[in-house]
Amino acid sequence: MKKTRLNEFHKKLGGKMIEFFGWEMPVEYRGIIDEHLAVRLRAGLFDVSHMGEILVEGKDALAFVQYLTTNDAGRLAPGQVQYTALTTPAGAFVDDMLVYCVDPEKFFLVVNASNADKDHAWIVGHRPGFDAAVDNASERYSQLALQGPLAQEILQPLTDIPLASMKPFWFALGEVAGIACLVSRTGYTGEDGFEIYTEDQSPGVIWEAILDRGAPAGILPIGLGARDTLRLEAKLMLYGNDISDSTTVLEADLKWIVKFQKGDFIGREALERQLQQGVKRRIAGFELVDKGVARPHYPAFVGGEKVSEVCSGSFAPFLKKSIGLVYLPVEHAAPGKEFEIGVRDRKIAARVVPAPFYKRSDMK
Repeated sequence: MKKTRLNEFHKKLGGKMIEFFGWEMPVEYRGIIDEHLAVRLRAGLFDVSHMGEILVEGKDALAFVQYLTTNDAGRLAPGQVQYTALTTPAGAFVDDMLVYCVDPEKFFLVVNASNADKDHAWIVGHRPGFDAAVDNASERYSQLALQGPLAQEILQPLTDIPLASMKPFWFALGEVAGIACLVSRTGYTGEDGFEIYTEDQSPGVIWEAILDRGAPAGILPIGLGARDTLRLEAKLMLYGNDISDSTTVLEADLKWIVKFQKGDFIGREALERQLQQGVKRRIAGFELVDKGVARPHYPAFVGGEKVSEVCSGSFAPFLKKSIGLVYLPVEHAAPGKEFEIGVRDRKIAARVVPAPFYKRSDMK
């Protein structure tokens, strides 16, 4: 298994290590619920160095990124970040990702760990005709994520970057704990927070500095288990569960990242056609009416007929209810609609509810 440069630090902290898409990663340290609540109420620190980083540089870098993705990268100013989709000609997902605009001729793409090599090959395969170089820089980078309402308070004494003036989905270059980094106000938890990228070979210096600084505030190291429950409460998609190369961007309820007016992009015709004809199914958030937990791949029934399977499902530690995501026929995907989920040898009632299930503004 591949190991991040922070592997030894996880083991020193008692992290329970598992295999995750070829990486040895911590699933938890002291328990998923404790870690989840630490992020919601205080702060948590994640090692997400397994994620992929791909650089696109050159005279046609912007035009190339525009062709590859659904969102409008032309709207990005240097220092700005955008959520977008890398799509197939059918308008389905090669991956979802973040695009960082360093300047109009340099873009930093952050992709899912399971897809880094596939995405790089896809991008390179569509490069002919564009004056742009593509560099899979994944092995050079380590990535940490500091998330939670106290994230800024903990990180600011460790960096020369003025965090208070950094808006969500913006980034800056500077130092954290004396190490050169790119720091963005982004995350995968539904909380305020920062993601820290560095090519330095000793990211453990940053890891330990943040944990030491945050200790009085109750910071915890966070594993993949709580990362999953946090992102589900916030309805943040997981490739392979909620989106894939068999689900379109419109079916995934992500029309807001499709900018048809920007010009041509891979999958544009298919998505325009689907928009005109109307989607037949759409992802929906649900909560269980009956007791139980709806796990991924549990069957979903409408009128006694199986229509799909649960994409993501879990007990939500902060909300204290069982929630999930599922694709339903569009006429049954509206809030308030009820359906059933097969749990072992019985069917239990579920109800479509507005999602995201959790919004940070609800806490205020």
